[in-house]
Amino acid sequence: MNKKYRKTIIAGNWKMNKTASETAAFAAELRELLPRRPGCEVVLCVPALNIPTAQKALKGTRVNVGAETMHEAASGAYTGEVSAAMLSDVGVKYVIIGHSERRQYYNETDASVSRKVCAALAADLTPIVCVGESLEQRKMGVTMELLAYQLLSAFSGVAEEDVRRVVVAYEPIWAIGTGETATAEQAQEVCAHIRALLRKKYNATVARGVSILYGGSMNTANAAGLLAMPDIDGGLIGGASLKPADFTALVEVGGKADTE
Repeated sequence: MNKKYRKTIIAGNWKMNKTASETAAFAAELRELLPRRPGCEVVLCVPALNIPTAQKALKGTRVNVGAETMHEAASGAYTGEVSAAMLSDVGVKYVIIGHSERRQYYNETDASVSRKVCAALAADLTPIVCVGESLEQRKMGVTMELLAYQLLSAFSGVAEEDVRRVVVAYEPIWAIGTGETATAEQAQEVCAHIRALLRKKYNATVARGVSILYGGSMNTANAAGLLAMPDIDGGLIGGASLKPADFTALVEVGGKADTE
């Protein structure tokens, strides 16, 4: 599969980490380390309170500041939530949708993920849609079936002309925050399956334009091998995105992969 039709994306997901002052300090260090022209798309998804601080501190760089979640409704009595319009209005471009932790702790479902994807697209945001299986599900041999259900549910309301505006992140739940990582071959098998599902639902031209990220403990030791796979177009980075040097190193690997 020729990667020239899609972006290589290195996206950080801070989860519930760093205060605003810590965000400013991180950004100052990152500015010094990050290449002026990274060679790939760089995204840093931070807690909602930190978005303005990150945007200000990273102004003039090629880092896109994104959000970690959003609500599906445009407005209403949803105390503590943030809408797509609110994110768009402050200049956010990317938003993570359906992360396994959101599904596990906050009861997000495939149906709500689908509605959020549509809301994000309507607000001109780029959704990073997370799909993935648990260790138990992998051992049961239902990974491909589960991924098909999650993916096709997420894209159920997405028109063909909007598909390339969506990024998919494959996150094997058993590899998130555990130090375990799928082998490059295991990750490629699933990412190729994801692309095949999009090809079947839409067409080959559409499918080849969708960036598919790996989101299970990508780090400086395994990034090059993962990104060398034909259907892996970047990473959704957790712990390594909290350290400027580690995140920069991954961006540099992503930049090289984008030129190969």
